[in-house]
Amino acid sequence: MIKLLKLLENNARMPYSEIAARLNISEAEAEARVKELEENGTIVGYHTAIDWDKTDSETVTALIDVKVTPQREMGFDRVARRIYRFEEVESLYLMSGAYDLSVLITGRTMKEVALFVSQKLSTMESVAGTATHFLLKKYKEGGMVYDHEENEGERIQLV
Repeated sequence: MIKLLKLLENNARMPYSEIAARLNISEAEAEARVKELEENGTIVGYHTAIDWDKTDSETVTALIDVKVTPQREMGFDRVARRIYRFEEVESLYLMSGAYDLSVLITGRTMKEVALFVSQKLSTMESVAGTATHFLLKKYKEGGMVYDHEENEGERIQLV
């Protein structure tokens, strides 16, 4: 199953015929395995990687570190559920280190992101502090390279 998941992770649109050929199974078996992974929740969705810098879309992406006071018997889960329900939230991670959660959000402007932090996030009872970092340029995400001007043959000189 891991090989199948890796194939789909790299190309969610891979046809069943190609999956079957790469895994040395029948096309029907490939389709059945994918359907089983979808039904049991292993595959939770399909994602298209888009380089938004190549569009007319003007957005701001921010990574917000959140310090949380965990709730009795629920740890961070209850707070995380409240945070990921906000439509602005694209990703939410439990982290080790100085902050407990990292929230990835996208807004139209820096002010919109700031208002999200000040009016929605930092006002939550369990949130003890935040630190907001604005994304300036995306080089690589989810295994996809966005830096198309890289010199693949260029070697780094060690001094």
